[in-house]
Amino acid sequence: MPDTAPAVATRSARRFDAILDAAEQLFAASGFEGAALREIAERAEVAQGLIHYHFKTKEGLFESVVARRSGQINGERADRLKELRAGSTPKLEAIVEALFRPTIEAGIDQARDGGAYARILVSFANSADPRDQALAETYYDPIARDYIAALMEAEPGLTRENAVWAYMFAIGVGMTMMAKTGRADRLSDGLCDDGDADAMLERIIPFICAGIRALT
Repeated sequence: MPDTAPAVATRSARRFDAILDAAEQLFAASGFEGAALREIAERAEVAQGLIHYHFKTKEGLFESVVARRSGQINGERADRLKELRAGSTPKLEAIVEALFRPTIEAGIDQARDGGAYARILVSFANSADPRDQALAETYYDPIARDYIAALMEAEPGLTRENAVWAYMFAIGVGMTMMAKTGRADRLSDGLCDDGDADAMLERIIPFICAGIRALT
């Protein structure tokens, strides 16, 4: 008798991902409160009970959406920073690129789906709601602390206070540029393309580094 377990596992994984994909789109479009589990289930083409089975609650589903994307972005950030630290003390420019490139490239990759996660990230990162702040603390604060320390290593004159401010200001730029809106193209009459990661990084890196150094 053939072993059907791998096929069952594959179908289950596809449904799991379909739920996360649908939830990401609807949370981005309607917010946490406005997104209904029934609508998410319909878009994912699964029974609503399957959402409860995998994620228990809407809060659990929202956290899983954040965990998936933040794990991809911050995992790459962590790997890049570890590689930089393996040699001599990394230059500030290299640290800033390691921080920004995964975010910007992820935003470009996701733009074909409407940039849903970028909108979710901006929403909960700028929210004072305890649930949202708990997510930021869990999924973003650890990598933030690593990069704040790296900024201080690269620029010994940077105090911890100013390093934290520098990181917060830099992340504000990163979240803005993660969302591909086409506004830069519109304002520049076609000179700027927010879908070109290298062109943006070529300008973001010196811009952010100059600001950081101004605080030392």
